[in-house]
Amino acid sequence: MSTQKTTYRSDLLGALHQGAEDLHAVGAIDEATLRRFDLTCLTPVEPLAPEAIRAIRERAQMSQSIFARALNVTTSLVSKWERGDSKPGGASLKLLSLAARKGIDAIL
Repeated sequence: MSTQKTTYRSDLLGALHQGAEDLHAVGAIDEATLRRFDLTCLTPVEPLAPEAIRAIRERAQMSQSIFARALNVTTSLVSKWERGDSKPGGASLKLLSLAARKGIDAIL
């Protein structure tokens, strides 16, 4: 498992988020409230270059068709992403980002 530094939109939001995590740890706020803090404080998912998408798939040792099934998209779409003809967005981009940071097992 890789360890990646959490990035925040600003230092102030970072401190606010850390406080929310501490409150969650002692049971003062619930998981849903903590996730709302995540959405507000954490840096949004960044777009991925075609080479990065291919590297994620190759690191997972998957063919395009198996990788597509893991992401619940078509093989054609994975191919378009890797060629740069199309860009992943929404849920697909989030899943790809998770796979990049934590490995393919995080989304299977």
